[in-house]
Amino acid sequence: MDNKMISGRRKEAIARIRLLKVEDGKQEITINNRDYKEYFPSISLHYIVEQPFKLTETWGQYSVKGRLNGGGKKGQAEALRLAISKALVEENPEFRQILKKYKLLTRDPRMVERKKPGQPKARKKNQFSKR
Repeated sequence: MDNKMISGRRKEAIARIRLLKVEDGKQEITINNRDYKEYFPSISLHYIVEQPFKLTETWGQYSVKGRLNGGGKKGQAEALRLAISKALVEENPEFRQILKKYKLLTRDPRMVERKKPGQPKARKKNQFSKR
């Protein structure tokens, strides 16, 4: 794959990655100059990051170098998953059908609702006082 940046987003998290073909099977997923298993301490987040590779049976064939910023760890993992999925489809269009079936190519549009003036939070209201 040419050295093209692919991005994925989720909530406030933004992932920008480069997908590199690996010849010898030494796959590395590097996020912010750290291994993804070190960056994401939870096993459930490891599963989220690995999901596109496992579904397309390309585990060990590609290395990922990426930058993540904004949001929390789960949002960052899901943004990274979207970026990896988009990069794999760009590499091989046949993967589109598999990844689309598991909704890995859909950007989740849900964001935090803004706080309204005169209220403590977006929907929470101050306690009503009759007198």
